[in-house]
Amino acid sequence: MLYRRLNLILLGVLMAVVTVVAQSNTEKVTTLADAMATPEVNNIAFSFAQFTDVHISRGNENNTIDLQRAVEDVNTQEHIAFVLVSGDIAETGDYASLMVAKRELDKLNCPYYIVPGNHDTKWSESGATDFKRIFGDNRFRLQFNGFLFLGINTGPIIKMGDGHVSPQDIIWVERQLKNVGKRMPVFIVTHYPLKSGDVDNWWMLTDVVRKYNVQSFLGGHYHRNMVHNYDGIPGILNRSTLRDKSEFGGYTVYDMGEDSLFVSEKVIGQPQVRWAALPIEQKIYVEGNEKEFPRADYAVNTQYKNVKDVWVREIGYGIYGTPAVDEENVYFGDDKGVFHCYSLKKGKEVWAFQTAERIASTPMIAEDKIVFGSCDKNIYCISKETGKLVWRHRTNNAVLGSPLVADGVVYIGASDGKFRALRLADGELIWSFDDVKNYQESRPVIADGKVIFGAWDSYLYALNVVDGSLAWKWNNGNLRPHFSPAAVWPVVAEGKVFITAPDRYMTAVNVADGTTAWRTKEHKVRETIGLSEDNKIVFSRCMNDSVLAVVADDCRLLWKVDAKFGYDHNPSMLIERNGEIVFATKNGEINCLRSSNGELLWKHKIGNSIINTMVPVGEKDWVLTTTDGVVARITVK
Repeated sequence: MLYRRLNLILLGVLMAVVTVVAQSNTEKVTTLADAMATPEVNNIAFSFAQFTDVHISRGNENNTIDLQRAVEDVNTQEHIAFVLVSGDIAETGDYASLMVAKRELDKLNCPYYIVPGNHDTKWSESGATDFKRIFGDNRFRLQFNGFLFLGINTGPIIKMGDGHVSPQDIIWVERQLKNVGKRMPVFIVTHYPLKSGDVDNWWMLTDVVRKYNVQSFLGGHYHRNMVHNYDGIPGILNRSTLRDKSEFGGYTVYDMGEDSLFVSEKVIGQPQVRWAALPIEQKIYVEGNEKEFPRADYAVNTQYKNVKDVWVREIGYGIYGTPAVDEENVYFGDDKGVFHCYSLKKGKEVWAFQTAERIASTPMIAEDKIVFGSCDKNIYCISKETGKLVWRHRTNNAVLGSPLVADGVVYIGASDGKFRALRLADGELIWSFDDVKNYQESRPVIADGKVIFGAWDSYLYALNVVDGSLAWKWNNGNLRPHFSPAAVWPVVAEGKVFITAPDRYMTAVNVADGTTAWRTKEHKVRETIGLSEDNKIVFSRCMNDSVLAVVADDCRLLWKVDAKFGYDHNPSMLIERNGEIVFATKNGEINCLRSSNGELLWKHKIGNSIINTMVPVGEKDWVLTTTDGVVARITVK
C-alpha cells in the first residue's frame, strides 16, 4: 500500500510540474542559454533531440524539406548529443522514401537512433524488412551518461490493426533491463502511445518494465505535444517534423538537468519553447492499476461456454498469415522466417523449415506439397510430409502475396512488379505479368479463364490464365495507393468479382470485361469479404459493429445486423460453414453469426491482437493464428 501511495504521489508531482510548465508556455520563451542561467536548472548534463512522424513521400517534397531543415537546425547546436527518431519515417514504408530519409538523417553531425512507425510497417513492399536493411535494425539500445535508452517497434506488421509490441521485442526489452539492474534510469522510445486504442497489448510491455527505473516513454504518432499516463508510467508524445499549416516544421529538444528533464519545442528559425518537465528520480511502480487502465476482458468466454480451446500454443514470434490445414496438420509461417507444421490433434510441432526473412504469406496445400512466399524474395514449395525443400523460385523483392494453386499451376504475386504462374511440379516459370505498379499481398481468385487480384497501386487486375496477358484492370477512380483493393481476398459469384477496400466501398466488377456492375459506400465496409457455400450470398463487415449480406445476383441487401464487435478494420475474411459465418477482429475476438439472418450465435476471445482469417476443420472446429504469435484450435459444442 505504501508503494502504491508513493507511486501516486510521484505521478501527481509529475503532472503538476508538466501542467505548470505547459501553462506558462505562452508567457515565457526559454532558450538553452536562458535555462542554464535560471535557478530552476542548476546544470544541463546533456541535451538530445527527437524527430518523429517525418512521413517522407515521393508525392510531397515539403516533407523532405522539413526533415532537411530539422537536420540543419540540429547541426547548428553543438550541445545536442544525439537524435532519437521515433517512427513514421516514410508515408508508405517504401524503399525509395526510406533511402531519402536515411540520406538526410546521415547528414546529422551527431548519432541518431531510429525505430519504425505504423506507416513504415503496414504499407511496405518489403514486408517491413527494408527498414532493418537500411537502418541496421528495428530497435536500438543506447547507454549514455548513466541513462539507458531503448527503442522498439510498436507498429502492426502488414495487417491493418492497432499498434502491437511483438513477443520477441518484449523479451528483448526485459533482457536489456535485467542487464542494467533496477537503479539505472531508463527511457523507452516507441512510436505509438502505450494505451488502449493505440496498442492492443500495451500492458504486456508496461507490466514488464514497471519493475525497473523507467522514467518515461517517448513517442509520436499524434503529431502534437502531449503528456500521457501509461498505467502509472509517464509518456511524452511530441510534434511531427512536418510544418502542417505553419510556415516551418520543427522538432523536440530535451535538456537533462541535475534532477529534471526539460522538454522544449523547437520550431525552425525560432528559439526553443519549454512545454514540459519531468523529475528524474528513482521511480517506484507496483502492480498495474487495472481499474483505471483495464486490460483485455475475457468475460465473453463465460457467456458462451459452448466454445472451448482444444489447444493453444505460443511460439514467441508474430504470425501474419492464415494457416493451411489438412487432415493431420496445421501449416503456417512466422515473423522469424520459420515455416511450421503442427499436429492438428494435439498442437505439437512436427517439423520446421527456415527461410531467411519473415513470412507474411498465407500458404496453400496442393497434392503432397505446400507453397508460400517469404520476405527473403523467394517462393517456396516444400514437402508437407517432411518439410524438405522441393523447389524455390527467386524473385526480385519480398513475396507477401498468397498463392492460389489450380490445375498444377501456382499463381502468386510479389513486390517486384510481377505476377507469376509457376509449374507446381518443379517451380518453372510458365508466364509472368510484369506491369504491376506496386506490391501484392492477398490471395487471387480464378473465374472465367482469368486470375484476378488487387495490388497497392489502386488497381484490380484480371489476367488470362493461359498466357498472363492483361484481360482488364479496374480502378475505383482514385489513384491513392492507400485506397487500393489489395488486402481483401476477392470472391466471385454470378459473373461478378466482389471486393472491399479502404475507401469503404463495396464493389462488384463484371468478370467478363472489368466494368463496374454495382458499387455502394452506404455501409462503410473495409477490406473484408466472404461468400456463402452455395456461391449466392456475399458477406462483408462494416468498420463499426455491423455485418451485412448481399444477394450476389442483383446486389440487394439481404440483411444487416449489429454484431457489437466495436470499431474494427482487421482484414479477416468471413468464412461460411453449415449455415454459419465466422470472422475475427483486431482485438482477439471471434464472432459467429447465422448466415441466413445474421443472428449472433457465439463469441470467443483468444488474446487481444489481430486474428487472421479463420480456417474451418471438420464440422465443429476452427484453427487460427494471431499476430501475437498464437496458433490455436477451438471447438464449438
